[in-house]
Amino acid sequence: MMRKFHLLLNGIAAGTIAAAIGATPAAAQTAPDATAQTPPADRTDGDIVVTAQKREQRLQDVPISMEVVSGQKVADFAAADFKAVQNFVPNMFVQQTNGNDTIYIRGFGSPPQNFSFDQAVSVYMDGVYAGKMRQALNPFFDVARVEVMRGPQGALYGKNTPAGAISVVSAWPSKTCESGITGSYNFDLEGYDLTGYVSGPVSDTLSLRVATRLQNQDGYIHNLGTGKDDPRNKLQLFRVSALWEPTDNFSLSGKVEMSNYEREGGLGVSSPTTTAQQPKLVRYTVNSPLGQEGYTNRSVLGSVTANLKVGTHTLTSITGYSWFNGSVTNYFDQQVPGTGQIVENSVANKYPENFHQFSEELRLLSPTGGTLEYVVGAYYDRSTYNVDPYLYYNLQALNLVSLNQTYFHQQARTVSVFGQATLRPAAGLRIIGSLRYTNTHKDGRFSGALLGGKIFRPLTSATGSISEGLADPSVTVQYDVSRNLMVYAVYGRGSKSGGFVSNTLGTTNATFTYRPERSRNWEAGIKSTLLDGKATLNVSVYDTKFTDLQTSGYDPDSSTYITKNAAAASSKGVEGSLRIAPSRYFDITASAAYQDIKYDSYPGAPCLAGMTGPICDLSGHRLPYTSKFTGNVSVHGRADIGDYKLDGTAIVGGRSGYFDSDDQSPLYGYQKGYAKLDLRIQFAPQDERWHIAFVGKNLTNNLTTGSAFRLPFPITTVTRSIIFVEPPRNLAIEAGVKF
Repeated sequence: MMRKFHLLLNGIAAGTIAAAIGATPAAAQTAPDATAQTPPADRTDGDIVVTAQKREQRLQDVPISMEVVSGQKVADFAAADFKAVQNFVPNMFVQQTNGNDTIYIRGFGSPPQNFSFDQAVSVYMDGVYAGKMRQALNPFFDVARVEVMRGPQGALYGKNTPAGAISVVSAWPSKTCESGITGSYNFDLEGYDLTGYVSGPVSDTLSLRVATRLQNQDGYIHNLGTGKDDPRNKLQLFRVSALWEPTDNFSLSGKVEMSNYEREGGLGVSSPTTTAQQPKLVRYTVNSPLGQEGYTNRSVLGSVTANLKVGTHTLTSITGYSWFNGSVTNYFDQQVPGTGQIVENSVANKYPENFHQFSEELRLLSPTGGTLEYVVGAYYDRSTYNVDPYLYYNLQALNLVSLNQTYFHQQARTVSVFGQATLRPAAGLRIIGSLRYTNTHKDGRFSGALLGGKIFRPLTSATGSISEGLADPSVTVQYDVSRNLMVYAVYGRGSKSGGFVSNTLGTTNATFTYRPERSRNWEAGIKSTLLDGKATLNVSVYDTKFTDLQTSGYDPDSSTYITKNAAAASSKGVEGSLRIAPSRYFDITASAAYQDIKYDSYPGAPCLAGMTGPICDLSGHRLPYTSKFTGNVSVHGRADIGDYKLDGTAIVGGRSGYFDSDDQSPLYGYQKGYAKLDLRIQFAPQDERWHIAFVGKNLTNNLTTGSAFRLPFPITTVTRSIIFVEPPRNLAIEAGVKF
């Protein structure tokens, strides 16, 4: 751990030096990435401020289809991860499994089965790229806002954003002293969630913020084998951030965040393969030779952002360091659906992972308001990733016990340069051109070993090297009819680098490498502000096409993962949002999306349920984990009672049915459409120095599943499906105080 902190300190020093090069006496501008001192994302005047284009802009001026979730809404509903906020963002879905979680936007994402995949929807934590979900396992901790950008964002964000990008902006040190503590007790999960922060100036030039989160909660699925409820979660998060402004021409901000997460138990329960999904809140597992079922993850995330005014320009340096060490151990429900019979635990796996990344970005921003505005910059990162899975089989039908381990190691380096220019040839007209060139180099090696018993899968080895250069251009035409009405049209491209198959027994040099994927997007939209700023209406249409789409799926019949490039897939749709806020006492927000998505060409694919043959042609078939319709409605009301006030917020989010198994079974692999209701009612004095609140999630008590797969014979003595059940209704009481 000390070595990780030394590396972090070296990164901080590098960022400081980079920002100080060329320092000249001039006036300072605070970096958009480095500060959260912007209007909150729930103002009633419609002027939500974002930094999606590396500058502070009104959301209504940004020619991107995007949703913004305020830090207040995140805190109000105790949203700790991306799964918790997907109901706020149409056309976004988070697939939850015992292994990796995956974010999909407009139907595209990187499947969780191949652990070494870079994500097609990249996350940026205060400007630092986090391409693996476990780098930001609990990203919504003490945040100012979350910006979700749909469609390729390759030009400005670059690194692996062919489907979209999510920017998380932390709450940064305040100019005045403030602090607060909030605690909640969940009656259904029988545990607490405690957060606290202290923020304010230390001197005339230095401000600090310290925040922490402690969580200890039981699960919601009763495990008959252990007598406990799965999964049981323990979380400790700590962050310290600083903002130093020694002169008017220079500012330096930084943060270090450490987290420790432990989950005992799993999410998977047995369900029939011959009927529709039958989610239940009971499972049976006992520990096998791989140890305690569950998940552990320790991580460190640090960043330093420096801003220097050079004449009328602003030079920004963002230095980042990320490290995590984690492991997930999976067992599967041993119950036979409908009979109560318990079969022997026949298969288990464990995935230890280790990752570290150093990154540096430099960019130069021109002043605004002229005929020509521009942003130019360069980016560099290097990373090392290891995953060494254990695979255990106890197959009675084959009289075989086998314990295998595979070893995967990858080193990667990325260098890119980018620029964006905005030309204003006439009043109200903006033509925006962007281009990023990215060079990626990766080296990987794979091998396997038999640790005990007999060989079940071939033990092979593979090595590979990838060096590729990709260009991502975009062109936007934007016309401001007035300050309250803007229309735009966009053509953009995105890309994701190629890579290696990391955790599949039998991998050889011939199957080890997959190609980069590319995306192309046409989009047009309108953003309008109505009723003197009391309402906004935004609508966009899009046509997105992927080529060489990277896919990975579980084939039940061969009991292995198949990772390869699909030929092409496309998604077309409409997205819209409406917000009406006639007063501070009432507002309503609604957003929705429709999409039509399919494989345009996919010969040689793993077969779907009901098909025959080892490989099939999936051209024309819909992609898994995609719904035609998604949407949400949020209603907020407030009533003043003398010196006090009563606030209530209700959110209904839902989606139409979708396949959530790789083989798209219409029975065990289909989640029917649903709607879930969340509710918060809060009582507080007018100055909000303290509050007490009731928070209810999934009040409709819909039992839904994040994913599913078939566990076949002879991997088990009785064939069944395993479905990953999402949380049922849960109720909590919350109290907080500010100082």
